[in-house]
Amino acid sequence: MDTDRQILEHLDPHLGEATPDERSAMVALVALERVSFDPAELAAAIRRALLVLAAGGDLRRELSLDDRAVTGLAADLDRSGLRAELTTALHDLKDKANGLGGASAALDELIADPDRAWRAVAVAVLADELTDEDS
Repeated sequence: MDTDRQILEHLDPHLGEATPDERSAMVALVALERVSFDPAELAAAIRRALLVLAAGGDLRRELSLDDRAVTGLAADLDRSGLRAELTTALHDLKDKANGLGGASAALDELIADPDRAWRAVAVAVLADELTDEDS
């Protein structure tokens, strides 16, 4: 079985309990693996976003798609080629989410709103970075 399908199957029951921002970020995290960020640019953008998070108080606070650190990171990483990779990844995941109501609906939302999808990627990147720091 396809790994992406397995991940979506695992996430699907949890998506119904999640906030809209959490749903978007969870699905974007799956798509994130297919977006080829330049490692040096990504690291620098993450450092800037973490500074904004720290200036805002608690680094462990729940992130939203409209958080200043998230919108700043999304802007720093925004390249048309990368957005195209994300769009392709979301459409591919949509095909793999057949029969998974929550995952399919979350993917539809992201496909319909590319700006939301891009901010969801930024949330996923920051959440992943913060999780790595906790390890």
